Amino acid sequence: MTEGDRPQASLAEMILLPGGTFRMGNDASDGFPADGEGPSRDVTISPFYIAPYAVTNQEFARFVDETGYKTEAEVFGWSFVFHLLVSEQTRSTVSQVPVQTPWWLTVTGAYWREPEGPGSSLEERWDHPVIHISWNDAIRYCQWAGVRLPTEAEWEFAARGGLERKTYPWGDLLKPDGQHHCNIWQGKFPVKNNASDGYVGTAPVNAYEPNGYGLYNTSGNVWEWCADWFMPNYHQTTPSLNPKGEAPSGNKSMRGGSYLCHRSYCNRYRVAARSKNTPDSSSGNIGFRVAADA
Repeated sequence: MTEGDRPQASLAEMILLPGGTFRMGNDASDGFPADGEGPSRDVTISPFYIAPYAVTNQEFARFVDETGYKTEAEVFGWSFVFHLLVSEQTRSTVSQVPVQTPWWLTVTGAYWREPEGPGSSLEERWDHPVIHISWNDAIRYCQWAGVRLPTEAEWEFAARGGLERKTYPWGDLLKPDGQHHCNIWQGKFPVKNNASDGYVGTAPVNAYEPNGYGLYNTSGNVWEWCADWFMPNYHQTTPSLNPKGEAPSGNKSMRGGSYLCHRSYCNRYRVAARSKNTPDSSSGNIGFRVAADA
């Protein structure tokens, strides 16, 4: 794919969804109780636009070139990188790792343009989702582009692609007919990724088949920020019409899972799955997708 062929998700190319009522959430045992995936309920969404893809490196580069914006990872001077993706030289400079998740390395100098740390680049990855993006960074991009982040309810409505009560955007089987439909961990996490789905790290934003609404990679690839404050009791406290987590909780919601998700560790590449992070957090598997009012 040449630079001129890289997919774009401008407002003119966003998908207009009619809204409507759908079954949101999850009652099955494959969810995480602390995440508040359920109880499932009927939710009604007004019409809205949503991008078919996550924001790409090329799109974010245009934003930075025009505004001079520096991401929070750049301001802080570091970000988290998965241990199997760094070079031996970079690994030798790492002095800190989180105790509970030692596969994440605190890499000085890692940010969206050098995603594995100094010396890495975006060559051959301009059409991949931008990563090392905090929620605050995503909001600044949205302000520049005249768009916004989707709410959790909008995100799930769009991710389901018109299917009701299904586990994934394409149905209930992870690999129907033995075919991969998303970029997640293949192998023994976190030591061996056999990449049978085609990718060790991120994949192009238009990899695999789109869902019934034309959205790509709503399962796996990168976590996508949503507008909401994360609430474990989301389904008990938000309204059934255009719900949104409004109460500041210290964490913002993320959806979709990432290339590091695996059933044994992070089975959150299901459409009802939820996660959270602080608004200033960034890592090598967090990006975002944009939406707009109809």
